[in-house]
Amino acid sequence: PPAPPPLEPPALHTGDPLHRESTPPLTLPQLGDPWYPMLDPCQLKPDSMETERIITVLDETIAKLEMSSLIPRITDSLDRFADMLGPEITNNLIEHQKLSDEMEHLLASSEEEDAMRAEEQQGCLCLLEQRLKCSVRNILRLLLANPSLCQALKYEAWARESPAQVFINAFGEFRNFVLERLLTSPVEEEEKIQFMEAISLQIKKNTEAITALQAELAAAIQTQEEEIQKKDDVIKDLKTSLQDLAKDCKASIQQVKQEGEKQQKEELQASQAKCAGLQQDIQQLGAQLSALVLEHRASELALRKRKCRLEMEIVNWIQKYDTDMGEKQAEYEEVHAAYAEEKAQLSLLTEKHAVLLQEYSQIEEERRIRQEKEEQALKELNTMTLAATRIQAFWRGYLVRSLFKSKRKKKKGKGKGKGKKAKK
Repeated sequence: PPAPPPLEPPALHTGDPLHRESTPPLTLPQLGDPWYPMLDPCQLKPDSMETERIITVLDETIAKLEMSSLIPRITDSLDRFADMLGPEITNNLIEHQKLSDEMEHLLASSEEEDAMRAEEQQGCLCLLEQRLKCSVRNILRLLLANPSLCQALKYEAWARESPAQVFINAFGEFRNFVLERLLTSPVEEEEKIQFMEAISLQIKKNTEAITALQAELAAAIQTQEEEIQKKDDVIKDLKTSLQDLAKDCKASIQQVKQEGEKQQKEELQASQAKCAGLQQDIQQLGAQLSALVLEHRASELALRKRKCRLEMEIVNWIQKYDTDMGEKQAEYEEVHAAYAEEKAQLSLLTEKHAVLLQEYSQIEEERRIRQEKEEQALKELNTMTLAATRIQAFWRGYLVRSLFKSKRKKKKGKGKGKGKKAKK
């Protein structure tokens, strides 16, 4: 990117030619000085890669904005550009034009319809908007893939709508502003602001002092002129009176005139001496200002040299960091190679484990089936055992009841026989 122009402080306008001749104009350091390397864009900063990436993204965005602003012009004259564009881009442009017409029709119909279908129309608008965005992205992708086609389209379809051109120009200004900010570090900007504030403050103080001295000189000159004017008036009055009394007081008038001229000369000499003293004071103040400027330049030069040394130390530290990181990267690659080898062994063992797991699953399934069969057989055996137990219990009860029943019959037969004998 182009280097920014060197900054110069404002010139001193004091109204005093002697001061302007004795005080040279201040100039800031120029690009290319051996102790001012940071403002030179040829010497990249540590974050120049990020700066280039940001500027590249902004340039690509400007190119896409330029191409997207030409799409309406191309679609209006699609028959003229069809041979140049090719079938794929032409079909995409036709589809894009259809979507645009459909969007305009839907927007026009949404203004006429009532509010009942507002939500449905809003959904259709959102869907059409997404499709239009995808269509524009596809068209830009196809156009930017062919730089010669983009250049030819810029020459052919050069007319843009004024809002689009205004936005592109504003975005270009934003890109230049971002580039200027990226090329100026915060430390440099702060130092520049402090330096300019110090120079402005010193200039303001010197200007105030010079203005005060000039006002004092003007007041002294005006006072001297007023005194001279008063004396001239007195002389005129005396001359008038001398004309009336020339015959009577000629000797006296001559003496008064001589005294007045002598006093005028003395006062004029005193005024000239005072003016010379004031002029000498002004020159001394100008010399002091020049000395202060030289002193400030020397201190600024020392600070610039110190800053350059610090920047060189930072570069050395960065190089050392890159060397250490290279060693760490080599170590990391060795560890990564060992990790890849162990990972391959792990994948082999995983495959073996999968085979063994499948066999184990088959064995477990067979065990489960066999266990289910055993449980089923045990369940059947328990059922049969319970049934046999109940049958045996029922049979034993039946036998006991039969036995008790026969005994009861015998007891009843014996009782009847005893009763008959008693009656007899």
